[in-house]
Amino acid sequence: MLTAATKRKLRQTAHHLKPVVLVGQHGVTAPVIAEIERALTDHELIKVRFRGLERDERNDEIMRMAAELSAEVVSTIGGTAVLYRLSPVLEAKRRKS
Repeated sequence: MLTAATKRKLRQTAHHLKPVVLVGQHGVTAPVIAEIERALTDHELIKVRFRGLERDERNDEIMRMAAELSAEVVSTIGGTAVLYRLSPVLEAKRRKS
């Protein structure tokens, strides 16, 4: 669970990011989950944009997706969600440095 201060810093970092995954009208499918998984492993902090879903449906999809990927929802603004998950690959690289 992220603290409020950590979420604030992550939101600041994510502000300049562009969405790396776009979710269309079919919602979060297996290929979308696979792409988000890859992006989280590579970057830790990503933006996901949702199109064609109503607010309630979008919020349900975001929560389901975050639970399935063991990721934290940093923020949601409009149709964009910011997700964070500590990457073991990047953590190992940081420790070596």
